[in-house]
Parts: sequence; structure tokens; C-alpha cells
Amino acid sequence: MNTIPLHVFVLFLFLVTTISLTPPPTLSLSTSPPPPPRRSLPLVAPIRKDNTTLRYTLSVYLKIPPQRLDLLLHLGGRFFWVDCYRNYYSSPTYRHIHCNSSVCYPFDAVGCGYCSGPPPSPTCSNDSCLYSPENPLILKVGLEDALVDALGLPSTDGSSAGRVEVVPNFLFSCARPDLLAEFPNGTSGLAALGFSNASLPVQVAKARSLPRCFALCLSGSRSAAGVTFVGTVGPYNFLPGIDLSKNLSYTPILLNPHGDTFVVYAPKPTAEYYVNVTAIKVNGKAVPLNATLLAIDQKSGHGGTIISTLVPYTTLQTSIYGAVARAFAREASTAFNLTATQPVKPFGLCYSARHVNVARAGPAVPAIDLVMHGQDAVWRLFGANSMVRIQRNGTDAWCLGLVDGGAEFRAAILIGGHQMEDNLLQFDLGKMRLGFSSSVLVRGTTCANFNFTTGNHA
Repeated sequence: MNTIPLHVFVLFLFLVTTISLTPPPTLSLSTSPPPPPRRSLPLVAPIRKDNTTLRYTLSVYLKIPPQRLDLLLHLGGRFFWVDCYRNYYSSPTYRHIHCNSSVCYPFDAVGCGYCSGPPPSPTCSNDSCLYSPENPLILKVGLEDALVDALGLPSTDGSSAGRVEVVPNFLFSCARPDLLAEFPNGTSGLAALGFSNASLPVQVAKARSLPRCFALCLSGSRSAAGVTFVGTVGPYNFLPGIDLSKNLSYTPILLNPHGDTFVVYAPKPTAEYYVNVTAIKVNGKAVPLNATLLAIDQKSGHGGTIISTLVPYTTLQTSIYGAVARAFAREASTAFNLTATQPVKPFGLCYSARHVNVARAGPAVPAIDLVMHGQDAVWRLFGANSMVRIQRNGTDAWCLGLVDGGAEFRAAILIGGHQMEDNLLQFDLGKMRLGFSSSVLVRGTTCANFNFTTGNHA
């Protein structure tokens, strides 16, 4: 009988032992749970102030490859539109909305278009939904095709901007160049943030399964950008590590049943945001007002308080303006030893800058309180928001930054951009409430202190 050499036998035992002790390979169909899907992050966009028109622009990316667009920010706008004519709209990813589409008329389309001109293009296609893009500054309207394309905005973890995320099938309207009249130079359309299915925050929230909530923080700087957060209730972190979503005061958002737009979307209410200001105080003392004017008249739609980014300064109905200005002048004289000087248009009450002290929250003047539905919901305007510095033609003055809108002004109060600067405003459309911080200057930060340095959020 043949014998097996010892070294071969040892090798055989080693192989048998190794094979028997080696576990079977792991199958690809593991019983362990799959990794969770990547969550959708909220988005952010910079807001800049145009120093000529004193209005605000929002920067976004549109189409493929992404192209940056600067758009007029319209807080009460119904839908988003861009000029498709001046710079021909070219994108491989755009498409028209067919008239029979489920998103056509629920998104405020006004008709169905047919193309009798050249081959179909972004501005002309058969059986395409038509929208009425509006210029709210000159009350002009167009009739143009609706499109969908890829919208891009930076993501955020609440502390800094991340990579640009794409929102597919974003709905907007084309518009002609003449609809840009009185817009800030360099803008190419309108970014609508109003109460509408077609507004930017509502579309983004739906597409990314995020809360129907956005926040604005307009910068008081002439050069540094502010920010809007889309699809998040917070955090809103600003340098040096201050979360402005904390300690907000809240008041209900109201809608006016009578749309203010000159295009009739019956029976839709206005897309603008109203709040219920019930009283005004100056230096802690109530101003005598006609309370009837402060409420929205359900028949005419007049009255109430609107928040708007289209007007630079808060505008008041004549009787309200007069009462507030008189109370302010009285308190400035008795409590701050200030004497009014020659007013500078459009303002009616001014003080020499030599006699006005300036602190962290702006000029040292009587605070103005907008009292909401309850006494504990008070939006306080410190000097940085109530006063405007005028330096021209040898004049150097601080003026009360309120404007008389006339006796027939449609709103009782129209809160303008200057009064919103360096205040964080949260529009929670799920809960229909406004959160407001009052001046963030007293908390040691500004709306220009959000970190737009691009990160890479997972």
C-alpha cells in the first residue's frame, strides 16, 4: 500500500479544518434593514437690496445647465415668472403644461394657448396652459405660456449653505421684457412667495416633502445679503451661533377674501399676507386710532395690515399716520428732548442728526409697538427700523420712516421693507401663523450674518 508523506497529510488536515471553520459567504439578500433614504434638506437663497429702487432681489438657478437669475422678490406674489424673450430661453429640460394637465387650472391658469407662429418654442405651443404674469409696480399684465423646468437652490442645515439641489418640474410663466418696468436693474423676472399653490415656497415644500414654511431675514446692509429659508421651521443660525428660530412671537396669518390683484382669480382670496394689528403704542403709550380701519372689511376688502416687500417704507392710512406721527413727536420731545426740524420728502417728521444718539438698535428714539391679536404678541420697532437717515443737499437728518398713504389708502397699514430689515419673519403656512423676532440687532447679530460659504451637507 502506498503511504502518504507526512507533509502532504498535514496540508490536507489544514485545508479541511480551514474550510469547515470558514463561514459561508454573506448573501446579497441580507435580512438587515436597508440604509434610510437620503432626507431632503431645506433650501436657502440670498436676498439683496437694490439701492436705487430700494426693493429686494432673490437669486435662484433655473434650467439645465443651471443659470443664475436675479428676480424681484414679491412676498405677496401669486406665481413665479421670467423673461423668456430678451435672452432666449434655451434649456433641454423645459416642457409646456398641457391644458388637460391636472396642474393647469388648480395653479391659476387663465386659459389655453395655440401657436400660429414658428415651430413650438418656450413662448409658443399648442394646447398649452396660459398664465397672466403681473408687474405689481405698474399694474401691467401679460398672457404667456406656462413651463416647467429644473429650479436650483442651495441646501442648508440651518447654519450654512450647502450644494445646490435641483427641484424638478418647477412651474413658472414666461413674460415679455416690457413687464420688467421699474424692476431693479439686472433682474429677469419675479420670485413669488405669496399664498398660492404656484408660489416658490409652496412648490418647493411639496416637491421635497418639507414643511410649508419659509422665513425671511432682510439685510439692513447696503452691500451684504440677507437670506430666505424654504421648507423649515428652524434652526435659523446666524453668526456668532445665534438661532433666530428661538423666542419668536406668533400671530395668525390672515387672508383678505377680496384679491387685490388686477387679474381676477375669483373666488380666490389675495395671495398677500395680512396680520391682525389691533393697536399701536409709542413709547409704551397707546395711540388713539379708529379700530374699524384696522380690521379687514369683509365686503370691500379695505383695511387691515399687509406685509410687503414692494414698498420701501411702511405706509399708513391718513388718519392713522397722523395719530402715530403726533404721538411720536410728543414722546420724542418729552422723553428724548428732541426737536423736529424741516421734514424731507417723502417723510413728514425729521430731526437733526446732530441731536440724535445712536445705539446698537439704531437711533435712540421712542419705540413703536405694533400690538397683534393679543397684548403678548408685540412687534417692536426700534430706531434702526423706525428711522431713516437722510444725507443730501447739506441736510443730515433722521426722519420717521413712515409715509402717509392718503385717506383712501386700501390698507390701514402696509408694512414696508425698511421696517422688516434685520427682523426675522417666519411664514408658517401649515399653521397659518407669522413668527416674528423684532430687531435681531438687540440679540447681537444681523440678517447679513448667515454663512453662505458653501458646505457639503449630507
